[in-house]
Amino acid sequence: MALYEFTKDSMVEIPTTTYSSLGLKERDDVQRVLREHIYAISPDTLILAEEFGQWEDSRRRIDLLGLDRDGCLVVIELKRTDDGGHMELQALRYAAMVSTMTFDQAVEAHRKYLEARGLHPDTAEPSIREHLDVEDGPVAFSNQVRVVLASADFSKEITSAVLWLNAQGLDIMCFRMRPYAFQGRVLLDVQQVIPLPEAAAFQVAIREKNLVKAAVEAGGKDFTRYHVETSQGEAGSNLPKRHFIYQVVKEAIRLGLKPQAIAGAVSWRESMMFISASGNLNGDELMNAVPGKDRRRYFCKDDEVFHIDGKTYAMTNQWGIRTEEAVKNILTVLPQDHGITFEAMA
Repeated sequence: MALYEFTKDSMVEIPTTTYSSLGLKERDDVQRVLREHIYAISPDTLILAEEFGQWEDSRRRIDLLGLDRDGCLVVIELKRTDDGGHMELQALRYAAMVSTMTFDQAVEAHRKYLEARGLHPDTAEPSIREHLDVEDGPVAFSNQVRVVLASADFSKEITSAVLWLNAQGLDIMCFRMRPYAFQGRVLLDVQQVIPLPEAAAFQVAIREKNLVKAAVEAGGKDFTRYHVETSQGEAGSNLPKRHFIYQVVKEAIRLGLKPQAIAGAVSWRESMMFISASGNLNGDELMNAVPGKDRRRYFCKDDEVFHIDGKTYAMTNQWGIRTEEAVKNILTVLPQDHGITFEAMA
């Protein structure tokens, strides 16, 4: 598919180019930028390590090693080439090598990654636990390792191999990232080519169902969902924990409760429950005003932030096994006629 500049009277095709002709290097440019914007090819993924190769008898290194919210390790391989080389075979070797990684090993790898980038290595374990929504106790990763391949294009050999491997139960995604030079700027067209987006939703639904079943059987994460009613009617049904408590907090604020009082009722989350900045800000403006915060970890869309007493607040979306306890604590500091009720759904 071509990329066009659309004007009132015409459509002009923008010719594709190559990373090398743009002077972009695979590791120093493409990989460096993509690790900070990994959501473009792997949403809800925490980057654990870069150039990871902590195994014996091998000099091979994973471009980016991630972890998704379901506890699956994610092997991310990048190429600037127009055919992808032999990246699918390379990624399979890496997936096999990291398949036995434990939580402690992941923490150590993430600690070294943070330290190498001049960040606080002591935040490695809290960051992983927060990402997985597991406050304390043992953490077991999924037995499945996901693979994400990103290249300027893929040969038929690669696409055929990936389609066959996925049919055998593997989870491999291919993203084509074509660069374009346009008016002195570099545009990147990112397209998911395997699985096709139309089929991906069904495949993800089946995979998530199996993951939930496995977690329940293993006594793992709590996937309870909730129905919430307020004095104004239904606030939401079949809500996961993070949206369950958000709806309760939203109604509590509407009833006049201040964020400080809400956070004070949830002592174990008090210091990190809200971020705020002065002014009547939208979501982007708030996150820009509070540097160092990951916007994926807050309800920070324009219609999700709260404007109270000349300040703008965003609430964390990171909630664990004590979510229902937190909601009950919040309800205790509201007037008795608050009208908020909730029900856990099977």
